[in-house]
Amino acid sequence: MTIQVAVQLGVVTPKELAKVISDTTVMEKNVRFPTDSSLFNKAREKLVKLARKTGIKLRQSYTRIGLYMKRKVDNYAHAKQYKRMARSVKTLKTYLGRVVRDVERAVAGANTAIQAQFSSLLSLSKKIRPSAKIYSVPTRG
Repeated sequence: MTIQVAVQLGVVTPKELAKVISDTTVMEKNVRFPTDSSLFNKAREKLVKLARKTGIKLRQSYTRIGLYMKRKVDNYAHAKQYKRMARSVKTLKTYLGRVVRDVERAVAGANTAIQAQFSSLLSLSKKIRPSAKIYSVPTRG
């Protein structure tokens, strides 16, 4: 962004930017540490989004109550109420499992193109359910 502004103002020419050395130590970093609750909720959201995009009808998407439960987990963690937090994380895990099973049933009878779209997301969702740490859910589409 700084370079674009400098070129627009005429302070530097594009020829001078053939080689640029940038020190990013003072730049703000967008680092967010993953938690089980955010991974469960994000995986569920991505499965629901892809199901809607491909026209698969789910029995229940848990969109509103999933977000509500995620907020409860965050509040419980902040208040150091870890038993309540663990119970809410377990609920989010249950929601993800229900959506995964629902998508699997719907995809089983679908064509191979739809199965290919869901394969990587379903495999990641199954991996994070037993709480093996996966540090990102890929974004597609």
